[in-house]
Formats: sequence, C-alpha cells, structure tokens
Amino acid sequence: MAASHPSPLPIGPASRDGSIDWSAVLAEHGRWLRTVIRARLGEPQGVDEVMQEVSLAAVAQQAPIVDPARVGGWLYRLAVRHALLHRRSQGRRRKLVDRYARAAQAETRARPADPLTWLLADERDRLVRLAVDELPPKDRELLLLKYTEDWSCRQIADRLGLSASAVEARLHRARARLRARLDRLAQPCDGD
Repeated sequence: MAASHPSPLPIGPASRDGSIDWSAVLAEHGRWLRTVIRARLGEPQGVDEVMQEVSLAAVAQQAPIVDPARVGGWLYRLAVRHALLHRRSQGRRRKLVDRYARAAQAETRARPADPLTWLLADERDRLVRLAVDELPPKDRELLLLKYTEDWSCRQIADRLGLSASAVEARLHRARARLRARLDRLAQPCDGD
C-alpha cells in the first residue's frame, strides 16, 4: 500500500486522482479575490456575479494546473479577466447603479449627535470615496487590499505574483496620486 504524502500547500483537499478541491480553494481565496474584484469593478453590486463566473471558470478549466503553489496567482488573473469582462458588459448601467447605491448608503448611515461633526465626517468620506474612485483600477486595487484587508506588502505580493519591492513602489505611487486627488478635491471654491 503506497503512503500518501500530504501536500505542503494550503490549497484544500485533493481527490485520489490529484485534482484540486475547488470548493476548498475558492473558500480559502474568496475574501481577497472579492476585494480584487471589487477594486476592479469600482462597485459592490457585481462582485457576487463575477465571483460566480470565476468559480465556474476555475472548475471548468481547460488545462489542469501543473503547480498547485501558483493557484492564487492563477485565480487572481482569472478574477481580473472576469471583472474586466463584467465592466465591459455593464457599461453605462454600472454607473447608474453605482450612483443609486451611494445615495442609498448616505441616507442609511447613522448620524452623530453633533450636526457639525456629522457634516465634516460626511464630507471627508465623500472626498475620499471620490478620490479613490478617480484612481486607476490597479492603484485602487492595491490601496483596498492594503487598507481594507489590512495586508502587508509581502501578502499582497504573494497573492498578486509580484515582488514585495514592486508592491511597495506601487503603493507609494498610489498614495501620492490619492493625496494629489484629495488636495485637488479639497480646494475651496473661487468665487468669493
């Protein structure tokens, strides 16, 4: 009887024929893939639909993955491709849905007791959202992974298939572009 050696890679269980258990792999990578998809789409509404497309494409892959250690990078590329396809198919409708979603979020947000505090916080949030939305998708993606997922540069590099120094440089440039957009958006109106 041949002894089976457990895989040193945390990609989930495999069947006897060595195929990957996609439900386990997608459950493991799902959270950060959703963040990547969200960054590429620029809206939360299509994330589930694109994630479903990614899951279907992963299960129905044409060629088996040779190196299971690279499944994260392969899923990343698959998620980006499907996110871009989704954006293309949505077009103008995506912008309209996004506008309505933001209006609904603003109405349901709890207001602090002090109206001035609420107004300043609401304005700050609005400016940051506008500035982030104006960023190129790759900048938005890196910033969201860094600050919403609280990932280190090494974690981002491992998931996206980049070097840590490349991630640090890209984050530095993305932060600089975000600061420039915030400065531009926060300029007082000329007319007084």
